Amino acid sequence: MLAYIFGVVLFALGICVSVALHEAGHMLTAKAFGMKVRRYFVGFGPKVFSFRRGETEYGLKWIPLGGFCDIAGMTALDEVTPDEAPRAMWRYKTWKRTVVLSAGSFTHFVLGFIVLYLMAATMGLPNIMGTPQIAGVSDCVQDARTNQEYRNPTCQPGAPAPAKEGGIQSGDVIVSVEGTPTETYEDVVTEVQPLSGPTRITVERDGETVPLTVDVTQVERPVLDPETGERKIVEVGSIGVTFPREFEYTAVGAVGGAATFTGDMLVETWHRLLEFPERIPAVVEAIFGAERDPNTPVSVIGASRIGGEAVEQGIWWLFLFLLASLNFFVGIFNLLPLLPLDGGHIAVTWYERVRDWLRRLRGKAAGGPVDYSKLSAVTMVFILVGGAVFLLTITADIVNPIRLPS
Repeated sequence: MLAYIFGVVLFALGICVSVALHEAGHMLTAKAFGMKVRRYFVGFGPKVFSFRRGETEYGLKWIPLGGFCDIAGMTALDEVTPDEAPRAMWRYKTWKRTVVLSAGSFTHFVLGFIVLYLMAATMGLPNIMGTPQIAGVSDCVQDARTNQEYRNPTCQPGAPAPAKEGGIQSGDVIVSVEGTPTETYEDVVTEVQPLSGPTRITVERDGETVPLTVDVTQVERPVLDPETGERKIVEVGSIGVTFPREFEYTAVGAVGGAATFTGDMLVETWHRLLEFPERIPAVVEAIFGAERDPNTPVSVIGASRIGGEAVEQGIWWLFLFLLASLNFFVGIFNLLPLLPLDGGHIAVTWYERVRDWLRRLRGKAAGGPVDYSKLSAVTMVFILVGGAVFLLTITADIVNPIRLPS
């Protein structure tokens, strides 16, 4: 129980650090360009303490669920004092305002990369994409009527070794079986199991495509019958290879591994974000007793609970993976072109730039700053919808949380 509590607190602390650095990204870039930063606070609610250094007040508030960086004149509607007016944010060039506004999300991406690098350099990165890269080539394949026999085979004289004899090597990536593309190792298994005899298998080796012929062997294997829950013996095609559950790196190689993994996770996070609306009904069903789909959205509370369970079970890679995932999600979500998100302010900034460019082409003077009051209705709708989703996910994470298998 203590390990679980420690994991929850540690994950929550990681979120607080992410939020603090997000706002620090805004603050540091704003100061670098000469904008006036009035306040930098971590948390919301009543103030715990604060101090002033230079022209900026720094402080901490009791509710560690966010923070803010108060930059003078972020919009033309913000009230500024006469001495602040020349340094109001809205007066600065478009690219400078864009840098300041995107700095928070950029910080999340950097944090996610750092977490993944630490994982890669110490414990390896999980093969979440199911890359069909060969981890090992077996000396034989043969019948195995129990899981023990399958996992620890004792090769008999003359036992076939399809992959080894066919020229497959560790590090190869299987890209197709009999002309059918195989994007994951599950695709490879699915394509190979019904086959028998000489089979065309194409691998990628050192950046080159290598066609091979592998003599697939039918062997007996124990499988779990989904209908009865009992194990039964079936014949399946096998070539005798294993695929990695994780990739290991040296301290130097971890840089490239973490960079590639970061790119994959950003793409996957974007896809999950697009699927977000269609998963909300499942969250509502879970609140009223339906089985919780592990792919449904979770709140900060839900993520912290999963992080606590991961620490309790000693699954530190999952703890770090969740922390990196959360940073990538927040970073991308915050760039959506919707107010009051940073992406919404960036969209308004570039709208002004394009509008003024078009006006100059027609011989007109530049227009004034966008009147944010005209966007208040759209902003309020987004806040209400976002607040409703936030409350739904929190409720689901309290009454029917996603749990790790014991």
